[in-house]
Amino acid sequence: MEIDAGQQRIEIDVERQQKAKEYARKRRRLSIVEMVIAAIGIFFVLFSGFGIWLRNLVQPLNWQPLPGWFPWQVLVYFLILMLGYQIITTPLGFYSGFVLSHRYGLSTQTLAGWLADLFKGLVLSLILEAFVIELIYLLLATQPQTWWLWVALVLLFFSVVMANLAPVLILPLFYKFTPLPEGELTQRLIALAQRANTRVRGVFTMHLSSKTTAANAAVMGLGNTRRIVLGDTMLDRAIFGLIVMPIGNGYSRLLEDQADEYALQATRKVEAFKRAMTRLANQNLAEVEPSALVEFLFHSHPSVRKRLKHADEFATRYDLKASISEESSAPASSTEPASTEPAGMPSNGSSTPDTAH
Repeated sequence: MEIDAGQQRIEIDVERQQKAKEYARKRRRLSIVEMVIAAIGIFFVLFSGFGIWLRNLVQPLNWQPLPGWFPWQVLVYFLILMLGYQIITTPLGFYSGFVLSHRYGLSTQTLAGWLADLFKGLVLSLILEAFVIELIYLLLATQPQTWWLWVALVLLFFSVVMANLAPVLILPLFYKFTPLPEGELTQRLIALAQRANTRVRGVFTMHLSSKTTAANAAVMGLGNTRRIVLGDTMLDRAIFGLIVMPIGNGYSRLLEDQADEYALQATRKVEAFKRAMTRLANQNLAEVEPSALVEFLFHSHPSVRKRLKHADEFATRYDLKASISEESSAPASSTEPASTEPAGMPSNGSSTPDTAH
């Protein structure tokens, strides 16, 4: 596949696509192995007697601040299970996140750095998971009929708070953020946000290059923490999980498809969008066209092929073919009228360092 834009031609790198397919296939196998381990672990705890033995082990921790709620028993019981699962699956995580990433040229992280991130991620996940588990058992004790409703409401509120705090409290634990210096790129991004009626608190660089060669960008945060974030690499170039992962990925793909539509509506730069998708596919070793089953089960974003097709359909829908060759040289303007643009969709843009946006 190749994309022409004026004098610029960008092609999907066939050799890197071969590597991308190999890399994706190996990571999928490791993910399946990890999910099988989780399923086996659950059956082992439930049916082998280990769960009863562990319950009896923590029985002395029977303090009840409220009738029916044993916080220390719950905490220690689940910490043992979560740490055990982490110990068993760490070799898989090491091979997938460190060995393979280096083998395919996607990681620049040292072993010490990877272990530090593993430790920080473990501590953070244990804290958050312990909070959720304690909340569920507290509500089971105090609100036995409606506990599920209260859990949903609290987690919804918690998700909003975390979305607001993540850019300033969570992500800086793993990546360094610095304001993008004043210049044309910063001005164009701020102007684009203004045209989209999105208020942001600046443009920041996320220093991905200390850990990966993959590129990424996103709008992060809510309210007073909402910001545009560019990866510096871009500037340089459980059984429960088995059930909900395809559902969550499907919902994520829907949101990302809407985000693509919104980006196209806001900029009307079809070829610029296609060039970006093509460059990111080459740089990030992203499979251009995975199988439908693989995409359904594992992908949180539409395939690159679908995103390129979306752009072509958008151009046809709004009769933009005639102006495509000129768009790369057209400067962005914060005062440009938007009367010819269709109504935009709400943006839910968010990304992880593994995936191109």
